Amino acid sequence: MTIASTARTQSMSAAELEDLDRRHLIHPHQRSAQNERHVMVRGEGCHVWDAHGTRYLDMTGAANWLAQVGHGRPELAEAAARQTSELEYFTSFDVYSNDKSILLAARIADLAPEGLDRVFFTNGGSESVDTAIKAARLFHSRRGEPDRTWIISRRFGYHGVTYGAGSASGFDHLQFGAGPFLPNFEKVTPPLPYHRELYGGEDPTDFLLRELEETLTRIGPERVAAMIGEPVMGGAGVVPPPDDYWPRVRDLLSRHGILLIADEVVTAFGRTGAWFDSARRGMAPDMIVMAKGLTSGYAPLGAVLMRTDIGDGITEDQGFAHGFTYFGHATSCAIALANLDLIEKEGLVDRARQIGGWLREGLASAAELPHVGEIRVAGAMVGIELVVSRDTREPLFAGAGAATAELRDVHQVITRDYGNTIVLAPPLVLDRDDAARATRAITEVLARLDGDGGLRPR
Repeated sequence: MTIASTARTQSMSAAELEDLDRRHLIHPHQRSAQNERHVMVRGEGCHVWDAHGTRYLDMTGAANWLAQVGHGRPELAEAAARQTSELEYFTSFDVYSNDKSILLAARIADLAPEGLDRVFFTNGGSESVDTAIKAARLFHSRRGEPDRTWIISRRFGYHGVTYGAGSASGFDHLQFGAGPFLPNFEKVTPPLPYHRELYGGEDPTDFLLRELEETLTRIGPERVAAMIGEPVMGGAGVVPPPDDYWPRVRDLLSRHGILLIADEVVTAFGRTGAWFDSARRGMAPDMIVMAKGLTSGYAPLGAVLMRTDIGDGITEDQGFAHGFTYFGHATSCAIALANLDLIEKEGLVDRARQIGGWLREGLASAAELPHVGEIRVAGAMVGIELVVSRDTREPLFAGAGAATAELRDVHQVITRDYGNTIVLAPPLVLDRDDAARATRAITEVLARLDGDGGLRPR
């Protein structure tokens, strides 16, 4: 089949699009055995339509933790059109810049925790993490400590899949078979309070702080550049830490001159009910990495926010020899500015907390089901952890995949499975009726789950 024009692609059948997909696209996290395709062609608010015309309720933020302002917003399309008609792109390398990237950097700094006011733009989350790692190492080197190259991260922490960000990510399958990743990365135990067996009967935070201190002693704290962590662990299944975890980690790192990088790619811009979640968790980060909600997914854009002295430190002498062609892309930045306006004008940061309340209420009966171990809510993020038995807390991995497929195919509700956890992260324009529809469907499906991860007939 030859693709002759855009008009022809718009008239293609769903089957033709699915066939082209199988023949030409390599999907992230794709397995060759996965022959099924769901081709989305339109979105509005919290709903999307596939090429067959089926309408779905998006409870995942476009299946990737974003879409804060919902799908199909004309305000963002208009912002993109205006900007491309004026200046679509010009480099920001060296002495050049554009007005929208300047205005966006100032806007981010205004929203950020106090003391963080320098911005470096990227194309997304993985690049933001790579940039922060490089900046941390360079900052110490410029201060006369070139041996500070080690990065501490956590098992089950997700920071991206490039060689830098992938070296920090705490999932072995992301690194298996791809050759050596970056050296000088060490991973420690994460705070997973539901799994107290990880801590040998000790208070989780006491255990984790002792382990972290022992890790620093073993490596040599003078050789550690930074620790990176998510305020709330997303890829681990929406896991908020104990209240005293981040303040105590921050204090320990500060005593050794180690930087703390908050990975807010998922949590920033209202997702948990705050512009930046790290501040209220007591992280007091030296850098924040972000992407996703910065544009609500309407254009690729990420950023690293850092302290003034770090920004000054990495640009002195030979400068920061780092950057991307699309740094501060004028059109992406214009979309981001319009997106932040919508989040603010429509009160979507506060709305996230309200959505969390609706979802917690709607899932209350599901929390008592035999294969639901724990339901965790952090603003408009939910993790439903499935277990073989509530007594043993053994993970029920097959159950999450079976449940998400049933929810999509039978109830037309899109959720995601992360290991043995079903996660929700809906657009922040979700209304109460759709929240109720989603939680009813989830409860109905999980009530039919068996101990092998299968579903009993309806």
